Amino acid sequence: MGGKSAIKTAYFEKLKSLLDEYKTVFIVGIDNVSSQQMHEIRLSLRGEGVVLMGKNTMVRRAIKGFVAENPEYERLLPFVKGNVGFIFTNGDLKETRTKILANRVAAPARAGAVAPGDVWIPAGNTGMEPGKTSFFQALGVPTKIARGTIEITSDLKLVEAGTKVGPSEASLLNLLNISPFTYGMTVAQVYDNGQTFSSDILDIEEDQLLKTLSSAIQRIATISLATNYPTLPSVMHSLVNGYKKVLSVAVETEYSWPEIEQLKDRIANPDAYAAAAPAAAAPSGGDAPAAEEKKEEEEESDEDMGFGLFD
Repeated sequence: MGGKSAIKTAYFEKLKSLLDEYKTVFIVGIDNVSSQQMHEIRLSLRGEGVVLMGKNTMVRRAIKGFVAENPEYERLLPFVKGNVGFIFTNGDLKETRTKILANRVAAPARAGAVAPGDVWIPAGNTGMEPGKTSFFQALGVPTKIARGTIEITSDLKLVEAGTKVGPSEASLLNLLNISPFTYGMTVAQVYDNGQTFSSDILDIEEDQLLKTLSSAIQRIATISLATNYPTLPSVMHSLVNGYKKVLSVAVETEYSWPEIEQLKDRIANPDAYAAAAPAAAAPSGGDAPAAEEKKEEEEESDEDMGFGLFD
C-alpha cells in the first residue's frame, strides 16, 4: 500500500509542476497508438514539450485537488475521459500540433473497428484464382475473369466512415493487402492560459481574424451611433460628426476661427477658386493644336529638304 501511495504522490507532484511550468496543455487521444509511436512523438517534442500519461481516475483526483488553488484547472476535467494523455508545451501551438499529428502508421482493417474514413477498393486485377469469385460476389464487388484471374471492374466503396468493419470486409481487405486505416495521436482539446478550445481554431489565419475583428468593430460602431450609446469604436465617428455640425453652424453664423476662414472664403467667393483650376488646365488644352501645327510644319520642311518647289 505504501508503494502505491508514494507513486500517486509523485504523480500528483509531477502533474502539478507541469501545470505550473507550462501554459498550454494538449489533451490527446491515444487509441491504437503503439509504444514505438509514443517514443517517436516524445523524441520529436524533446525540448519543446512533455508527454504525460496516467489513469483517468488518478488524473481527475489530482486535478480536483488543484482546483482550490487554481480554479481554471477545472476546465480540464470534462475532457479526461477515454484513452487520453497530456502534452505540455510553451511553444508555438500550430507547430506542436503538427508534430503531434505527424506520426501516423498504416494499419490493416480489423473486424469490429470503426472506420475513420471511407474505404474504397480500386478497380484492377487482383491476381486471385477464379475459385474466390463467390467471396467477392457476397460483398457486392463487381468482378470478371480475365486471363485466369479475378479482376475488379470498377471502384467500390466497401466501408463508410463511422461504421464498423465486418469480418467479411476485413478478410477481403487483408486478402487484397489493403491497409486502409492510419493510426496516430489525435488532439481532443487544447487548454491555454485557463481557456479550453478545439484544435480547429488553430487553423484560423491571422488575416481571417483581422477581417472578422474589423467587421465586428464596424457593426458595434453602427449600432452605437444609431442608438446614441457611446462605445470605443463609435467615439471617433461621434467626434467627426460633431465637428461637422460645428462647421455647419460656423458657416451659417459670424462665428469663426483660423482653420475655418478658408472654407468660409471658398463658400463666399466660389468664382475665385473655380477660375483658378481651369486657368491652370487651359494651357495644356490650348497648346495641343499649336504643337500639332508646328509638327506638321517641321515634317513639311523635312520633305522639301530646305528647297522651294521651283528652286
